[in-house]
Amino acid sequence: MKAQQPVQYSLYMLNQYRHNVAYAGMDDYLSATGAFRKQWLGLEGSPISQNINVHLPWQYMSGGTGLSIENDILGAERNTSILMSYNYVARFSSNLKLSLGIGGGILQKAIDGSKLLAPEGNYEGGTINHNDDLIPIGVETAIAPMTNVGLYLITKSLQIGVAAENLTEPVASYKSDIITEIQLKRNYTAYAAYKFNISDGLSFQPSFLCKSDFIETQVDFSILSTLNDNIFGGASFRGYNNKTIDALIIFGGMNISPKIRLAYAYDLPLSGLNSYHTGSHEVMINYNLRKEIGGIIPAKTIYNPRYY
Repeated sequence: MKAQQPVQYSLYMLNQYRHNVAYAGMDDYLSATGAFRKQWLGLEGSPISQNINVHLPWQYMSGGTGLSIENDILGAERNTSILMSYNYVARFSSNLKLSLGIGGGILQKAIDGSKLLAPEGNYEGGTINHNDDLIPIGVETAIAPMTNVGLYLITKSLQIGVAAENLTEPVASYKSDIITEIQLKRNYTAYAAYKFNISDGLSFQPSFLCKSDFIETQVDFSILSTLNDNIFGGASFRGYNNKTIDALIIFGGMNISPKIRLAYAYDLPLSGLNSYHTGSHEVMINYNLRKEIGGIIPAKTIYNPRYY
């Protein structure tokens, strides 16, 4: 059995750094985002995901830096990662920027064998005997390095990004009585969005996010509407054919202060799992400092040694 390894988020258009390390600093100021997702509510062992990331531009470094911490729980399995990144930004004009980013970090995988049941196991009286040497009795952990890369283009209205996670496809080894290895597969994402200004206070932004390992592919199509740069809302559709249709997503939020944005998304299930759960919930909060850190690059000075 094979499944997608990266975490899935519905509010991807409001949290681009999570999917692309080249986005660091593109919010112009220090930006901190926290996201919590409870997927497939009502289904026992369903995924619970949390992500916290902080990124900011450094004009003296001609780019930006970022930090992302994520915790993903899937039944008996837990994946915890920490990743740091740097991206170089080439500014061709005031409305055209191209960013190239790279990130590195550590992923810890853990599995709690006490939450698993084997077909031939013995669990009477509270004892745990799986009768299977490959299934641990307690918690086993494994660590693997992470390497992510990304490319991000921003114009006045258009945004395009491509990225790869687990570029080197490392192997995490559970070193218990029997060594079990899990390879972190390389995953790719492509993102595009275009903003239409309908009037001074109203804009629409269609976008899409494609996720693939070139074996399985999933696509989100979304449209975001913003009123007076304050209240926003929209909808997404996940899937592109009968085999990939997953959910219809409704989302919205507002800027509760000049620096703080709050958003919520609800996934209405459309796949074959819709008989077993009541949907997915996601909450996101973003803080933007709205103030430069580290000053600006001083203007070039030409020194003249002549005296009069």
